[in-house]
Amino acid sequence: MAADPLSRVFAALADPTRRDMVARLTLADATVNELAAPYDISLQAVSKHVRVLEEAGLVSRSRSAQRRPVHLEAEVFDLMTKWLERYRRAAEERYRRLDDVLASMPDGVTPTLPTDDSPTPPEGGARP
Repeated sequence: MAADPLSRVFAALADPTRRDMVARLTLADATVNELAAPYDISLQAVSKHVRVLEEAGLVSRSRSAQRRPVHLEAEVFDLMTKWLERYRRAAEERYRRLDDVLASMPDGVTPTLPTDDSPTPPEGGARP
């Protein structure tokens, strides 16, 4: 598995079964048997999914009497949120600059983008 924590989290969440398990764990802790209930896969396969989530730091297991509940470690989502937020802010800034450019254009002028069928510029020249 990947070395850095963020890559491990995203790799673990790449599987839809694991994403579903995480979603269910947001409601309450569950045993491996409880997590396995809605799936048509072996208990061993569910245990492997839980192990991947555990190695990524998304879940932990504790011992409570005879139960070993799987617990969602929600603080790991802070790591993902910070990473996503950085790119969301950058995208919003680009859209804000585009809005400013479009707002500064005279009324009635429609911006056009070059297309693949635009005329080819002369040798050594740039497109108009």
